[in-house]
Amino acid sequence: MTDNIWLWVGFNVFVLSMLALDLGVFHKKAHIVTFRESLTWTGVWVTLALIFNFAVLHFMGPQKGLEFFTGYVIEKSLSVDNVFVIALLFSYFAVPLIYQHKVLFWGIIGALVMRAAMIFLGAALIEQFTWIIYIFGAFLILTGIKMIVKREEEIHPERNPLVRWFKKLMPVTNDYREDRFFVREKGILMATPLFIVLLMVEFTDLIFAVDSIPAIFAVTRDPFIVYTSNVFAILGLRSLYFALAGVMDKFHLLKIGLGVVLTFVGVKMLLGHTAWKIDTHISLIVIVSVLALSVIASLVWPKKAHVKLPAPADPPPQS
Repeated sequence: MTDNIWLWVGFNVFVLSMLALDLGVFHKKAHIVTFRESLTWTGVWVTLALIFNFAVLHFMGPQKGLEFFTGYVIEKSLSVDNVFVIALLFSYFAVPLIYQHKVLFWGIIGALVMRAAMIFLGAALIEQFTWIIYIFGAFLILTGIKMIVKREEEIHPERNPLVRWFKKLMPVTNDYREDRFFVREKGILMATPLFIVLLMVEFTDLIFAVDSIPAIFAVTRDPFIVYTSNVFAILGLRSLYFALAGVMDKFHLLKIGLGVVLTFVGVKMLLGHTAWKIDTHISLIVIVSVLALSVIASLVWPKKAHVKLPAPADPPPQS
């Protein structure tokens, strides 16, 4: 049933309609997205994903429904790390709050295109070269371990080769020009810093997609399930950002939990053709449990604030 062309067309028409409604009606004018608004939209996207999940369960069977939900949970949890990086980028470039929604909107459009291409490429590779699934599994294990043991690093966008290359290709204005990505000044087409931010958002999503897409292929080989679970997770990324950006520091152990999830999914992928194959419902229980424990542990053992000690006072002059 997932090979039905009209199923693909119908889903993408729905996605484009929701995006048009979002940009053309609810966010036609640039404005600061409030915490309440972000929570409302987060609830809307999660509800739509669950409704779609119920439709998959009803029309395609319990196994496909479980695969979609597990894939959606994996993607949604991994996108939390993406939210943290986006927050750092916005802070570094001092992007005004009123323009952040537009950057995320067009960033998500680009992410949908890139991920669709990667999913179909990955599905084709697995179909032709079954052994590549073991490479994916090993890659996820290494990525998960790296995420667990690696300390936080500062982001230096000005050192990014993509940014350096683009600045050689096109002149960039010194400051923002409202919410515009390009302007023409003295007959010269120039990019604005807002477009540089958009490039960085796209670049970081590409990096995260390299981790997350193989992780879903460990749950299902059905391109439609992989694609739709990815799309629903990405569509809710903007509202998730505005809801979590201010409290991300409270969940400091979540990164370790995500590393454990990636490592587990990698092991599941390696065991897929053995007698120790891990069922999808077991995977779902493990993933949800690990994420919940990492969030609870973050709240029970909060991150210690780094207190800067005052410089020692000069000794009093001796009489």
